[in-house]
Amino acid sequence: MQTEENTTDPAELAKFEAMAAEWWDPDGKFKPLHMLNPCRLDYVTSQIADWFGRNLSDTGPLKGLRILDIGCGGGLLSEPVARLGATVTGADAAAGNIPVARIHARAQGLDIDYRHTTAEALAAAGEQYDVVLNMEVVEHVPDPQAFLDVCARLLGPGGLMICSTINRNPKSYLMAIIGAEHIMRWLPKGTHDWRKFITPDELFEKLQAAGLSPIDRKGFVFNPLAWSWSLSDRDLSVNYVTASVKPA
Repeated sequence: MQTEENTTDPAELAKFEAMAAEWWDPDGKFKPLHMLNPCRLDYVTSQIADWFGRNLSDTGPLKGLRILDIGCGGGLLSEPVARLGATVTGADAAAGNIPVARIHARAQGLDIDYRHTTAEALAAAGEQYDVVLNMEVVEHVPDPQAFLDVCARLLGPGGLMICSTINRNPKSYLMAIIGAEHIMRWLPKGTHDWRKFITPDELFEKLQAAGLSPIDRKGFVFNPLAWSWSLSDRDLSVNYVTASVKPA
């Protein structure tokens, strides 16, 4: 039950409910995320390790950290982070995603606390985490600032939030909508609304307004020749990711 402002969009939730069963099909409707996942996981783990002084070469390097994966979907990020020793809560407002995530995690022998809930419900319950993973969600909510405000409340003092989304410019329209949805058909048409995309500067401003201090941002760049993604310090023109911290 939601006890505060609703930061979810029913129409957006319906899109992902319809695709829930395909989360773990690398050639299905979430193929773009499967392709991107190694690159974004590298960013997520390196930022967490740097901020909390962990060595990723150690056994269970993220042990003792409470991590929230908001908008967890089928668990594409929750599972590898849990394997690194973190205590993971995966939350999603689309009910159909949670059974898929639970069944897959159980089959992998992973103990992940998956919940059908919202960010505001978790905040209202007083939940706080060391890390909030907020990946490819902010472009699907009706009020990005309200959503980020709630996510900031879910961080404990000195906590880290990693937030990825899509830039808003002509190139992102061509790549993320025309290319991914209409030409390559990696995603169903209408998955994204270009008007909801957020520029890196806009996202930094919203993070700061939420009381967080941005410390990093990088681009996710797709190479069609190598058919792979990589991180870029300079090219944030389409997909990009940010790291921000809550003052201790």
